[in-house]
Amino acid sequence: MAEPATTGALNEQQVLLSTLPPSRGQQRLALATILVLLAAFCATVPFAAVPVGYIREFIPAYAAAMFVISSITSALLFVQFSVVQSRALLAVSGGYLFSALITVPWALTFPDLFGATDMAGTTWGVLSRIWHLVFPLSVIGYTLLKDDEARTAWPRALSYFAVLLSAAGLLVAFDLVTGLGTTTSEPMPRGSPFSMLDRAQADWNALLFLLALFALALLWSRRRSVLDLWLMVVMCGLLIELCLITLVGLRYVVGWYAARVYFLVSSMLVLAVLLSETALLYARLARSVMAQRREREARLITMDVLSASIAHEMNQPLASIVTNADAASRWMARPTPDLDEVKATLEQIRNSAYRARDLIGSIRAMVKRDGRNRAPLDLNDLVREVLALTERELQRNRVSVEVELEEHLPLVNADRVQLQQVLVNLITNAIDAMAEKKWPRILRIESAAREPGGVLISVADTGKGIDPKIVDRIFNPLFTTKSNGMGMGLAICRSIIEGHDGRLQVSAGPEGGAVFQFVLPATVAR
Repeated sequence: MAEPATTGALNEQQVLLSTLPPSRGQQRLALATILVLLAAFCATVPFAAVPVGYIREFIPAYAAAMFVISSITSALLFVQFSVVQSRALLAVSGGYLFSALITVPWALTFPDLFGATDMAGTTWGVLSRIWHLVFPLSVIGYTLLKDDEARTAWPRALSYFAVLLSAAGLLVAFDLVTGLGTTTSEPMPRGSPFSMLDRAQADWNALLFLLALFALALLWSRRRSVLDLWLMVVMCGLLIELCLITLVGLRYVVGWYAARVYFLVSSMLVLAVLLSETALLYARLARSVMAQRREREARLITMDVLSASIAHEMNQPLASIVTNADAASRWMARPTPDLDEVKATLEQIRNSAYRARDLIGSIRAMVKRDGRNRAPLDLNDLVREVLALTERELQRNRVSVEVELEEHLPLVNADRVQLQQVLVNLITNAIDAMAEKKWPRILRIESAAREPGGVLISVADTGKGIDPKIVDRIFNPLFTTKSNGMGMGLAICRSIIEGHDGRLQVSAGPEGGAVFQFVLPATVAR
């Protein structure tokens, strides 16, 4: 019935029937309901005057059904009012509440209910006319007020007080109407406030018909919400009831019974739709709350991942800065300081600081998916550059390096710092994987052109390899096999490679260890 919900927060217009625009399906259903009622009316007209006889249980059953339907509808609309604080909703919910209350004396004063078939009292007719007068007026009030709402938020306590005050006012009015209407079973004096209600039934039916038609026309001209749509269906049911009553002018004939049945059916359908829409909107709201909760959790995880990424990537240049600063201190502490070595070490410290700065910009660009720093890049030059950066680390861990680079490799359009970050991570992981192995410690780096239009970089080690049970999780954020690892290196590598429209994968080496390969699309052939 309702449109599919979108993830994320819902606004007022998406959860309130008084503001929710009707979907095409709802419009079709309402139109089909009206057409069925009209078809039933047309089928009833030829037999409207056929006598049926007095059915004693009909009026009590009809009144009980209308009492329940009107009470529940009124409660739903009062709840809507407590949320949106609209005078229009207060008007129509009050109309439904009055309709629910008046059904009780209306049924109890029915002339033939207690066997008094010759009863000539006017109470029942007065109550019928009041019922059919107040309800269209409440709908007209709703229609006129709903477009002129002052969007000022009422305090919640004041909203509840307005509901209670309206209900109390309706109870007083109901008690007054029924009290005056049941004081006598004789025709009312000419000076009585209700004497005008005791006039010709045909005149009153015509007036009530025009009033209901006016309410329907107003709703049609100002229809915007689901509630507007289904109030139109109710008014159509009321018009059909008034038409049949005016047409037959008699009790206990087909038209007299059918009039009440059609109005009851239309009211019942509206209540069913309102209940189903409320349930669907509640489900939509629940999904929205869950989506907001997932978004909040995702943001927290993202912040954790981002902070871990920054810490992971900054550890390398910061460790290099500390190591080189210690080396420079040792060179300066000699009896004869080696200024050339100190100068070279300070140069490396400066390069590491620049690299830390570039890493921060690279992480930011990766998060923002910013491709402005991409340019045609020779991956062979990048491999040589990274090997120069990690030379001391490789020597300290006594790792032999075997490099096999294909000449005239096609260029790729890439961010140099980000791909440098990937290669440094893969080489550092390879060094760590071979740290526990005495010999041989061999790092193999290869490059090759791949068809169609791809460039392959392979980083292989002779370490202990990767357990096949965890190979599917090796690229997951925060998953690590190192005792001091953060589990971010490979996750960052895959994110960068996939951000460059490439793919990163791992496999077991032919002689043990692991082989990490990534393929990037070539952009310029040389």
